[in-house]
Amino acid sequence: MIAEPAWDVAIVGGGPSGLSAARAAAATGARTIVLERAEHPRYKTCGGGLIGTSLAYAEKHIDVPARDKISALTFTRDGRNEFTRHAASSPFLTLVRRDEFDHAWYSAAVTAGAVVRQNAQVRAVDQGVVTLTDGEQISARTIIGADGSAGITARYVGVGFEQQDLGLEVELAATEADRATWRGRVLLDWGPFPGSYGWVFPKEDELTVGVIMAKGHGAETKQYLADFRQRLGLNDRPVIRDSGHLTRCRRPDAPLRRGQVAVVGDAAGLLEPWTREGISYALRSGGWAGRHWQDLSQYERQVTTELAPEMAAGRRMLDAFSRYPRVVHTAMATPLGWRAFESFCQGNLSMAHVIERPSIRALLTLFRA
Repeated sequence: MIAEPAWDVAIVGGGPSGLSAARAAAATGARTIVLERAEHPRYKTCGGGLIGTSLAYAEKHIDVPARDKISALTFTRDGRNEFTRHAASSPFLTLVRRDEFDHAWYSAAVTAGAVVRQNAQVRAVDQGVVTLTDGEQISARTIIGADGSAGITARYVGVGFEQQDLGLEVELAATEADRATWRGRVLLDWGPFPGSYGWVFPKEDELTVGVIMAKGHGAETKQYLADFRQRLGLNDRPVIRDSGHLTRCRRPDAPLRRGQVAVVGDAAGLLEPWTREGISYALRSGGWAGRHWQDLSQYERQVTTELAPEMAAGRRMLDAFSRYPRVVHTAMATPLGWRAFESFCQGNLSMAHVIERPSIRALLTLFRA
């Protein structure tokens, strides 16, 4: 006689994708457990920018712990050619600290009925069982991997990645002058290497300053961050945290599941390739997998239908940006370019719809010539 699994759904990882999955699964009545290797609230390297798509999803389930709402965006190209654009109406970006944001999702998952085990390190997964490092085995009908692109669930499912980037970031203590300068405004700097960019995100008493570029250029990435801080006059600010992370975008043909083991968010390589925005992908994919835990083919169909076209559009934008950063920078200064970018940030247009706008499509066609 086969023993009944202890759980309907076991989720590996307690970030936004895992906790979104947990909340959704528990809401269906599933016996749900989350296995988190750290302990909430915990710091996570992340810019913490919520575009409208993320905000709309999150506000249905949590009180979003916003640190700033952004209505102005300053663009530079390797520190030059500066201009600032303002939102026509509502803010286009909400900034959060990831420890606070993730903890809000932790509370939502627990309120929905999920059990979250902290300090639970997973050693292996297989069909129907998760093995912890101390040898304990957790049995479940469905396993959802949300432990990042370098985690064990991605390896088990066989996710392949076609784009890997290194992000470096520092959290700086903001002075009163910094708060006044940056409140309600972010900076995007198109970097000196193809596809790279830097950012400044204000979060009240902290400034998040970071850069990202293709993996394999570690020294150049560090130098870009150092130069970026120096140009901004932020070298003397105390460093609260200094961290780095890899982002990985999945190949279009990469699997999303193996049997009753599915991967979501970063573990599935789901993020927008140009901006490397991943929170909206994490929340949506996690929620879909949790809702469809009994039939994961429905989860696969939603990713293929809704997220894959956005990622394909992002790849086209990254290619254009990598080849012609000056043209992209100039385009952002035009009313059409800015409105398209603003609409994307506000969640009114997906990246797939952005590139179908006649002016943007004409530019991309020109870039391919």
